[in-house]
Amino acid sequence: MDEDDRATDHRITPEEDGVHHSWDNDISPVCTIEPGDIVEFSCRDATNGQIDADSTVADLAGLDIEQVHALTGPVAIEGATPGDVLAVEILDVSHQGWGYTLVLPGEFEHGLLAEEFPEPTLHIWDLHDGVARFNDGIEVPISPFPGILGVAPAESGSFETFPPRPTGGNIDIKHLTPGSTAYLPVEVEDALFSIGDCHAAQGDGEVCGTGIEAPMSVTCRFDVETGRSIDAPQFETDGPFTPSGRDERMFGTTGVGDDLYTASADAVRAMVEHLHEERGLAREQAYVLCSAAVDLKINQIVNAPNWTVSAYLPERVFREE
Repeated sequence: MDEDDRATDHRITPEEDGVHHSWDNDISPVCTIEPGDIVEFSCRDATNGQIDADSTVADLAGLDIEQVHALTGPVAIEGATPGDVLAVEILDVSHQGWGYTLVLPGEFEHGLLAEEFPEPTLHIWDLHDGVARFNDGIEVPISPFPGILGVAPAESGSFETFPPRPTGGNIDIKHLTPGSTAYLPVEVEDALFSIGDCHAAQGDGEVCGTGIEAPMSVTCRFDVETGRSIDAPQFETDGPFTPSGRDERMFGTTGVGDDLYTASADAVRAMVEHLHEERGLAREQAYVLCSAAVDLKINQIVNAPNWTVSAYLPERVFREE
C-alpha cells in the first residue's frame, strides 16, 4: 500500500452475521461507510472453511455445496443511488500461506471437462516467496485477487452466486490485483457491496472450476461516481497479463470450431494431454495446473464459421533443466 494511503477506516470480519451465500437486496448491511473510506475485508475461502491446509481428497465427499461462496458483507456506501457507479480501488490482498485447487465429482458438472474427470481431486498449495508450489518442482507465480466482488441487484429475491451478474459477482477477473479499480453499476440504494472467493492465482478460464482458492484479507477504497452510467462491470488494471508479469516463453494448444465453448474445451483437452505425455503429469494433475496457470485466449472470432481459441502455458512454471 502506498505511503500516502490513509489508515483503514473499517475492518469487516466474517462473523456469522457478516457472511452470506446469495445475492439479495434484502440482506442488511454489516456497516455503512462514506465515499473515500478504506475498508479491510477478512474473507473466508470459497468453501466457508470446509477445506483447510490439512484436508485430503476424502474430505470432498462431505462438502456442503450450499456453503460455497462465503461472501463478506454487504457494506452500504452512503449516498450511492441507482444509476451511479461504485468505484472499488483494490489496495492490498494478503493470503495466509496456503491455498487449494479442487475438482468436484463429475456429477456436479462444474468444470470445462467435467465429464472427463468424474473423480474428485484436491491439491493443497504452499504459498511462499511469491509462488505456489505444485508437484515435481513446478512453481506457479501468485498474484492474489478477489474472484467475487459485486453489489446487490435491483430485482427482489435471492440469487445464487455461481453465475456472474451485470452488477458483478463471480466475475473471476484475475487482473483485479492491488492497484486496480473495478467499476460496478449501482442498482439499489447504498449499493450493498460484498466480496469473497479469493484466489492466489488462476488461469484465464478457471477451467477445472477452481483457481488457487484461499482465505485472504482484501483492502479497498470506495468512491461513488455520478453523472455516468454503465451496464456491466468495467475496470482499470496494470495486470500482470502473464503469470510472471513480463513477456515469457509460452506453449500453446488450440481448439478450432463453430462453438467457443467447445473450442475452449478442445484447447484445454489438448493441453492436458501435452502435460501428461510430455511433462509426465497425471491427467488429474494436468487439469488442476491448467486451471491455475493456463490462459485461454480468443485468437479470432471473425473467420466464420469457425473460431480459434488457444490455451497458453508459461514454460517458466517448470524447473529449469
